[in-house]
Amino acid sequence: MALDWLPRDNETKDHALLGHEHFGTEAPSVIFEKRPVTDPQGNQVPGLYAAWIILNNPKQYNSYTTEMVKGVIAGFQRASGDRTVTAVVFTAMGDKAFCTGGNTEEYASYYARRPNEYGEYMDLFNAMVDGILNCKKPVICRVNGMRVGGGQEIGMATDITITSDMAVFGQAGPKHGSAPDGGSTDFLPWMLNMEDAMYNCISCEPWSAYKMKSKNLITKVVPVLKNKDGEWVRNPLVRTDAYVDDGELVYGEPVAADKVQAAKELIGQCTTDFSRLDAEVNALVWKFTNLFPQCLIKSIDGIRGKKKFFWDQLKLANRHWLAANMNHEAYLGFTAFNNKKATGKDVIDFIKFRQLVAEGAMFDDNFAEQVLAKPKA
Repeated sequence: MALDWLPRDNETKDHALLGHEHFGTEAPSVIFEKRPVTDPQGNQVPGLYAAWIILNNPKQYNSYTTEMVKGVIAGFQRASGDRTVTAVVFTAMGDKAFCTGGNTEEYASYYARRPNEYGEYMDLFNAMVDGILNCKKPVICRVNGMRVGGGQEIGMATDITITSDMAVFGQAGPKHGSAPDGGSTDFLPWMLNMEDAMYNCISCEPWSAYKMKSKNLITKVVPVLKNKDGEWVRNPLVRTDAYVDDGELVYGEPVAADKVQAAKELIGQCTTDFSRLDAEVNALVWKFTNLFPQCLIKSIDGIRGKKKFFWDQLKLANRHWLAANMNHEAYLGFTAFNNKKATGKDVIDFIKFRQLVAEGAMFDDNFAEQVLAKPKA
């Protein structure tokens, strides 16, 4: 070759900023795996992988601890820079939850009344969302169960969601002492009309997977229950038999109260099988693998940019407010939630709280004692 005389360094560089020190296998942890890409016939493609970033804290509904947040950051950084990875699958262990947000035990026992410490934690949280939005590979959220609170926010930061139809989605902040400023207040007005965004953000009402699909918030919903005959059963707690009933939109809404018990009994007779969910995930990975990688990520980043624009406007200001709030409503909200086994209640007495505010009461331990539930005898 005419240019053979030019000096070149042809040893492949390692661009990973972090090693495997933030990954683990024992809960609570984040598991990082590279799984071979498979073609439609199930054959493994040599040398190409999907990176699976797996939240591993199922006993606490895969809520993320501080160390787990570091694991997610490390996972996305590693997957983003890995030449052999064609797509990222962000998911969790078990069949009950993808993620319910931050670990409330840690919030209540350590971060409450330590606003500076929570601010440092929020720097990590922001870096986690940034890591998802900046990943140079398409990110699939494989939802295996509840995606609520901060879990809903990191889920919405991903590119495409494929979910179990037993999952529920929603916010929880105003009910438990926080505001959904980890992405929901930024992303929802892009994804919904303004009034739907407002209601979803502040009502703290869970939406079914089918309602999320009907609102165009997720890409695909698949059944995960099988009856004794091996037939797939769609979530019996949710209306999927009709779109309109008596003039009301009912698709994706809960079944009538008198049908709930029968639905629960049917669920109890079924087994959970994620094979269809995984097949859909693998098919999407295959689709991404068969596209030009630079054209793919440029297209993705062009769409992500709209979410990132509003996320970047307020993420630091939100960080400061969320930190300060750990001395106030967050302290009460997370304390109430974390002690629900002892008290039987996971929320404060909101009426008493507002009455004390109306009286101009000082926010101190006496105030807290009046609104927090007492331990059961």
